Amino acid sequence: MRFSDSFLDEIRGRVPISAVIGTRVQWDRKKTNAPRGDFWACCPFHGEKTPSFHCEDRKGRYHCFGCGVSGDHFRFLTELDGLSFPEAVEKIADMAGVPMPARDEQEERREKERASLTDVMELAARFFQDQLQSATGARARAYLRERALTSVTQQEFRLGYAPDSRNALKEFLAGKGVEKAQMEACGLLVSGPDVPVSYDRFRDRVMFPIPDARGRIIAFGGRAMSPDVPAKYLNSPETELFHKGNVLFNFARARKGLARGGPNGGGTVIAVEGYMDVIALAQAGFDNVVAPLGTALTERQLELLWQMSGEPVMCFDGDQAGLKAAWRAADLALPMIAPGRTLRFALLPEGQDPDDLVRTGGSDAFRAVLADARPLADLLWMRETAGGTFDTPERRAELEKRLRELTGRIRDESVRFHYQQEMRDRVQSFFGIRRGGERSSGERGGAGGFRGGGGRQGGALAAGRLAVSESLARSALVRSAARSMPLREATLVVALVNHPHLVDENFDAAERLEVSHAELQRLKSALLDAFAHDHDVDRDGLVAAFSALGLAEPWQRAVDLVRKARLWPALEDAAFEDARDAFLQALHLHRTAGFLNKELKAAELALANDPTEENIRHLVAIQAQLRDVQATEALIEGFGVQSGRVGRG
Repeated sequence: MRFSDSFLDEIRGRVPISAVIGTRVQWDRKKTNAPRGDFWACCPFHGEKTPSFHCEDRKGRYHCFGCGVSGDHFRFLTELDGLSFPEAVEKIADMAGVPMPARDEQEERREKERASLTDVMELAARFFQDQLQSATGARARAYLRERALTSVTQQEFRLGYAPDSRNALKEFLAGKGVEKAQMEACGLLVSGPDVPVSYDRFRDRVMFPIPDARGRIIAFGGRAMSPDVPAKYLNSPETELFHKGNVLFNFARARKGLARGGPNGGGTVIAVEGYMDVIALAQAGFDNVVAPLGTALTERQLELLWQMSGEPVMCFDGDQAGLKAAWRAADLALPMIAPGRTLRFALLPEGQDPDDLVRTGGSDAFRAVLADARPLADLLWMRETAGGTFDTPERRAELEKRLRELTGRIRDESVRFHYQQEMRDRVQSFFGIRRGGERSSGERGGAGGFRGGGGRQGGALAAGRLAVSESLARSALVRSAARSMPLREATLVVALVNHPHLVDENFDAAERLEVSHAELQRLKSALLDAFAHDHDVDRDGLVAAFSALGLAEPWQRAVDLVRKARLWPALEDAAFEDARDAFLQALHLHRTAGFLNKELKAAELALANDPTEENIRHLVAIQAQLRDVQATEALIEGFGVQSGRVGRG
């Protein structure tokens, strides 16, 4: 039996090649990077002691650098197990959960028709490209120049223009011998019983060709040039070639970009909302970006993302619609997540899309957004708590019930266990409950200690009444401008400036102080520079130096943040002994939390690659240490509280 290319592509796409080969080999733990779909083993085709057999899920290929064998899913089964090609196809189809196609001549004839339709789509793509460069396309070229797309970028993505005519494409294709039925089957014409004469579907639009996984044009998207057209963007209809829920724009190119590697995106695929976002980011150096085609993300599109990367970044516009799109993606993904298979979320500043961002801020601005991408657990927590009030036992119980129901949807048992534990920890921290059932200092309000910025969940704001944790309140998911200052970092820097003798006593510690926020880092650098050049530094001199360096505004914001949090000992009129005691205490917690968070990431990665009981125990132990740090933070009610020298409040 002859199998259609589309059927073979579908079942190959649904089954990672590592799942096929993994039943016959033992993956090498040191060389294998499972989250990236990169696997190594001793070759099953020839005897060896060191692993030289390599397979990549993204490419769907294997190769042995020892004996030279290579191939795909089907070749592995035919050459190693001796299966016939139809038997190999049937086995992969069964793994994919896809029924075998009916063995009839009609299906083979349809496959030939599909092959001819791709030829028609290629002719149409060339026609649109030529029209863009002609006198007819002058206005479209001007529009693309306004969007800052270079001619090289336009050619790489094969952008074109559909003339403002009812039959320009129709006549061109007819002149090439293409039948009207083929044009209609490609979705290039509007036709039907109520349409006396079929006509071009795309008119007066900038055209975006949509390739399949092999780079063949299967559909088009068109952006209207006229503001009066009801549909600003128009996609091809569903056809034999094109099922929009199964396709990601720029999939083939992004997959190649990931294989090449590079500094942008951290080796993961990035999903944005539209064609122009993808193209603008590609021009800025981000080759690993895709987009769904004008609809909410589908399960099939999510599977395509996971084929490329175990942790895709979902990047949405920073408005309410973008946040809702993120929530929909989170709900879709939640039942399907597994070790090494999840999502991260990044939201752009309010009112900006990726195209706007890279045009105004360059690639660094978008890299900063990616650096702030938050895990799926953060997004779910924010959605369930943001804007709510939980000042009664009933409301708290309701929140806990929703979180249990939410995490219960996760199919993978190990991941479900850790999500349930994570949410229990967040609830405990959020409501300020210590061991033994007592309320922590965060529940009472008052002069809180250094609780911001270091712990994984952070303390609760407003004693559990404002339903957003500190870490989320500072995250890219709930702010629309520059990254907010972490409270603990701001307080440490403000204390050093207001009490310069702390720098004299702890210069090495101040120099090694890890500060993640860019403006606080500049303040710290200016502080240390001043001490390096002048041994007689006082508080007023430092503040004057900040003004001279253009840092007066971030300095004032840091002070305001500390004052608003009522961390009086960091301010200038606090007793030095109180400032010293609390600074050293907070510095210790800052270092410990930073170290534990790094250890936590390493433990999570180890568990994803190797879900053994030992790795689970190690992860749980680190989480327990982090909770102890957070409990210690909750006991600190301010600088100097032990000595009783601070009584403001």
